[in-house]
Amino acid sequence: VQLVESGGGLVQAGDSLRLSCAASGRTFSSYAMAWFRQASGKEREFVGVISWSGGSTYYPDSVKDRFIISRDNAKNTVYLQMNSLEPEDTAVYYCAAALDFSNGGPDLVVAVRAGGVDYWGKGTLVTVSS
Repeated sequence: VQLVESGGGLVQAGDSLRLSCAASGRTFSSYAMAWFRQASGKEREFVGVISWSGGSTYYPDSVKDRFIISRDNAKNTVYLQMNSLEPEDTAVYYCAAALDFSNGGPDLVVAVRAGGVDYWGKGTLVTVSS
């Protein structure tokens, strides 16, 4: 599976932005899809995950209620809708794929949060100005 992110750019605080991640291959619907981010000089941070069916999502408190992950299995694409952006959201955003045998069950969430994924994209830069 190859993952290609797009949609990054420069926005102002309070704006919204939607990132996309296009996946190659015919097994996209077998994977939970996650988003991570890494700000300059900081460790990678988990942003959220969506189950293979799209029926289950999980977000950390840092982005909960502002970020929404969705997916379109027919288009092999996962999205990250980011609202009320803050300068602290500035980072390179990566999508990742993890085989999902539990349709987003708790063990999957724990593993993905720790970086236990099978494939990574190369990232797209989001810069939020104040």
